[in-house]
Amino acid sequence: QVQLVESGGGLVQPGGSLRLSCAASGRTFSTNVMAWFRQAPGKEREFVAAISRGGTHTSYKDSVKGRFTVSRDNAKNTVYLQMNSLKPEDPAFYYCAARPWGSCTYTALGDYNYWGQGTQVTVSS
Repeated sequence: QVQLVESGGGLVQPGGSLRLSCAASGRTFSTNVMAWFRQAPGKEREFVAAISRGGTHTSYKDSVKGRFTVSRDNAKNTVYLQMNSLKPEDPAFYYCAARPWGSCTYTALGDYNYWGQGTQVTVSS
């Protein structure tokens, strides 16, 4: 069982940056592929980024490539999402997700077993 708690959301101006964190409980963090999803009002939850168990491989939604960076610190049981050059289409609740084993090529909601409660990101001038 893995419990996930996100933090770091908030209000930022267009073009600004935020770093989201997701702290995981349990001793099996390093065996989990970690991912970030987001859900805007009235829209379906969508994949944003994923990172392999060792942190050497990542995958991204096309619209965030070059702006967002996912990373992890297995010693701290934490995964991060650095978001730069935020755009008006980025506001949403951002969710951390985990799945045992597998690879960062998993991008579907059903691929992930554990979810956090989400943190809200607002982009406004």
